[in-house]
Amino acid sequence: MPKVNPRNAFYAQSGGVTAVINATAAGIIETARKYKKNVGNVYAGRNGIIGALTEDLIDTSRESSSSIAALRFTPSGAFGSCRYKLKSLEENRREYERLIEVFAAHDIAYFFYNGGGDSADTCLKVSQLSEATGYPLQAIHVPKTVDNDLPITDNCPGFGSVAKYIAISTREASFDVASMAKTSTKVFIIEVMGRHAGWIAAAGGMASTVDTPIPILVLFPEVAFDREKFMHKVDRMVNEHGYVSVVVSEGVRGPQGNFLSDQGLKDAFGHAQLGGAAPVVAGMIKDDLGLKYHWAVADYLQRAARHIASKTDVEHAYAVGKAAVKMAVQGDNSVMPAIKRVSNRPYRWKIEKAPLNKVANVEKMMPKSFITRDGFGITKKCREYLEPLIRGEDYPPYKNGLPVYVRLKNKQVKQKLRTKFEI
Repeated sequence: MPKVNPRNAFYAQSGGVTAVINATAAGIIETARKYKKNVGNVYAGRNGIIGALTEDLIDTSRESSSSIAALRFTPSGAFGSCRYKLKSLEENRREYERLIEVFAAHDIAYFFYNGGGDSADTCLKVSQLSEATGYPLQAIHVPKTVDNDLPITDNCPGFGSVAKYIAISTREASFDVASMAKTSTKVFIIEVMGRHAGWIAAAGGMASTVDTPIPILVLFPEVAFDREKFMHKVDRMVNEHGYVSVVVSEGVRGPQGNFLSDQGLKDAFGHAQLGGAAPVVAGMIKDDLGLKYHWAVADYLQRAARHIASKTDVEHAYAVGKAAVKMAVQGDNSVMPAIKRVSNRPYRWKIEKAPLNKVANVEKMMPKSFITRDGFGITKKCREYLEPLIRGEDYPPYKNGLPVYVRLKNKQVKQKLRTKFEI
């Protein structure tokens, strides 16, 4: 009998990158290389799904084992990501058909899409179209999002490291403010990511512990901003402690439901372009209380800080990549490897399969039981959830005082299609 070559895989990174998304890429590529009888080459999309649409594929087989292993310690997206939302099958079927054309041209049978909620939806649609067209393709969504808002999975790879960074930064900045509060700054405000869910903001509350108490107020998207109530809390804490730190989510809304930081702009997904909640809150404090303040926006720093990533998060990120390949090889389709928490003390977890139709277009918000009754803090239950996720250090190698990160060759696969696709 003629030898049948194993079919290839396609991997793409989507949406905002994280400190550990490349660890997931390493998990996928290294595991695929161990299943040579089942998986041929792993092709990555240059700049995410756009790479598939434009047939701009990267041949990861051209990368050395040491370079792929170094991805585990490297932040951002090694192959490039994008904020490109595919429309529905009804609105633009041609986009999805183009994906199938490219996959067929390069004998791709496995589709690994590494992203958040919008990516889960895209992965589900690609799976449905492959079934409708009769093209054999196994679509596996691989979870990633700093917002931590995917359902079913206990947490999302990328979140634990952001949470660790924000908790540490809030603690360190609070020490700074405390030392100067007598004659200088009374209020420090740090703005963090989180459009609808306050998971990252909640991590700021972790800066204060029993052995290191810090006056902290957290502003969650889940709690409507009450200016009078907030000012009363700020004033009281400054009087009691001499200062206060405020962690504000970019997605905080006013009583009418409007974002405090809405600039009237939209991103590529059609979401409101946020950023600027911290200066808005700072201005209110100045107007209402006349207190001296400083504010900062964590922005890209919080999701790029691989130098202080959570060890738990890195292990999660690699594990979902590894599990995605194993699921594909076992014949699974239209699923997502999800993290299931087995216990808190000691922290134990495992990977389970979550059906994509239960993941796509579902957003996991902060439970009410995680937010204190006054709406400005986190509960014991929230701390028990967050603590294992920020635990442990997984430092990258350093050289001359700087972390060593890998840059891949990213050699393009020869194009086979005559037709071009315009984005």
